[in-house]
Amino acid sequence: MSKLSRREFVYMMAVLGSAPVFANSHTRMTNTNKLEDYYKLKPFGNARLMHMTDCHAQLLPVYFREPSVNLGFFGNYGKPPHIVGKNFLEYYGIKDNPRLEYAYTCVNFEKHAKAMGRTGGFAQIKTVVDFLKNSFGAEKTLLLDGGDTWQGSWTALQTRGKDMVGAMNLLGVDVAVGHWEFTYRAEEVLANAKLLDAEFLAQNVKVKEASLFEGDVEVYDEDTGHAFKPYTIKEINGSRIAIIGQAFPYTTIANPQRFIPDWSFSINDDGMQELVDDIRESEKPDAVVVLSHNGYDTDKKMAEVCTGIDFIMGGHTHDGVPEAVPVKNEEGVTYVCNAGSNGKFLNVLDLDIQNGKIKDFKFTLLPIFSDLIPEDKAMKKYIEDVRAPFKKELTREIATTDDTLFRRGNFNGSWDQIICDALVDVKDAEISLSPGFRWGTSVMPGQAITFDDLATQTAMTYPETYRRGISGQGIKDILEDVADNLFNPDPFYQQGGDMVRTGGISYKINPTAKIGERISDITLTRNGEKLHASKEYQVAGWSTVGSKSPGEPVWETVETYLRSVKHVKNLKVDTPDIIGIKGNPGIV
Repeated sequence: MSKLSRREFVYMMAVLGSAPVFANSHTRMTNTNKLEDYYKLKPFGNARLMHMTDCHAQLLPVYFREPSVNLGFFGNYGKPPHIVGKNFLEYYGIKDNPRLEYAYTCVNFEKHAKAMGRTGGFAQIKTVVDFLKNSFGAEKTLLLDGGDTWQGSWTALQTRGKDMVGAMNLLGVDVAVGHWEFTYRAEEVLANAKLLDAEFLAQNVKVKEASLFEGDVEVYDEDTGHAFKPYTIKEINGSRIAIIGQAFPYTTIANPQRFIPDWSFSINDDGMQELVDDIRESEKPDAVVVLSHNGYDTDKKMAEVCTGIDFIMGGHTHDGVPEAVPVKNEEGVTYVCNAGSNGKFLNVLDLDIQNGKIKDFKFTLLPIFSDLIPEDKAMKKYIEDVRAPFKKELTREIATTDDTLFRRGNFNGSWDQIICDALVDVKDAEISLSPGFRWGTSVMPGQAITFDDLATQTAMTYPETYRRGISGQGIKDILEDVADNLFNPDPFYQQGGDMVRTGGISYKINPTAKIGERISDITLTRNGEKLHASKEYQVAGWSTVGSKSPGEPVWETVETYLRSVKHVKNLKVDTPDIIGIKGNPGIV
């Protein structure tokens, strides 16, 4: 019997159900205040890929509470990333490591935030990126950006993403893909992509056939209709690495088509396989990497149905997973990675490439602890200059809070509840609906809520509000539709974010039920009355993906509400009654 390579051993252990195998992620030191102690990695291999994703335009360090609810069912039950809180700590064996407890989970969040402060920040990320490049060799290193970079802050909205393009260039990004990038207008996306030093890739974005050569839409390839370059080959230290771009496949379902009417998006798994096969045959790469914004579960299925991919560096679902998860397919194994969100993490993938293939690798997910990292002076000045024209607006205090305000989770977070309560109160509605967006930072107890904080929850290109009559049946249909996007057994049909947030109602949800049968017992919270299918209710909401809504931007609605409240305390967060989750490690 031939000796197993380390890569084969890692996969065999995963198949046998053994504990996860890491490179360095779970052994980061806790008693240190030095950059060179915490971020120094043992030398390994001859090519290094660094990967960040879903920063949502957060140039400064942030507080970000990881979810206490991230449910997995069917084939993803009890598997990363659907393990949260203390379950996550036990699964990965890091329950005695305060820094990793703070980075990866919601456990003791307020205590750790007070002790360790904020995470992320582009001036800090720049310092770490340069440190890792210089210690390994800049000529042997690539930096990948997984998308959702140009949206999520007031400065990004006001500059139409250009502030983040400048930050990416200064950071040294080599390759990028997109999702919320496409919520600007097509001409703005193309202009930003031209300003970007990195290559902007997408194998699954094409120009609609009916308008293929009409208007101002630029076509990367007239024969295939690709709107952007589908892949690139990067030479690193004598090795050829193919990087394929995968944009969020459901952009024109989850976000407005009206901003990018000439482009179509899809999973395009068949096209992916054809492309990988063609690259393998014609380019003779030493490694094939997909830079993806599919979402974690979708990436895992992509790894199952497509062969010939070595690694998928993923994003969209904001999951910080401290391992490269092996996924078996017909011809071998593909490893799936994810790098969290809001600048909290940096993936480091070190490859040992020999004789035209990956012989071995080491994967490390590095949390970006701002208190350990000196700011890069050039990036710090850039950020200060970008924010200067908006400083008065950004620092304006609106209210204060005794409660931790957060969003991320399958159901309502406290920030979401404030938005829903504001919609009901200010718009004089009975019920409110707010999208299940994953982006948005946290506010700690005792903090003033600034407009900057509010913008991290609301700054987008379609923020307009509405108030209209919707029947009880219509409300149920909306809940059912979003529940199917979230809990469909087939990851290729999971087309949205988390569950729609609600105000003024409670309901039961059975995530494993059939489509159309997940939602029941919808009642009005003010009086306990059950919704009648035929009765019309006044519903307020925002962020319509069809035609533009007529109302004011949601940040105006929420600011009006918060100024009337003045101080947030004892906030009641509406959470549905979830059926069939006993023992599920995706909830604490």
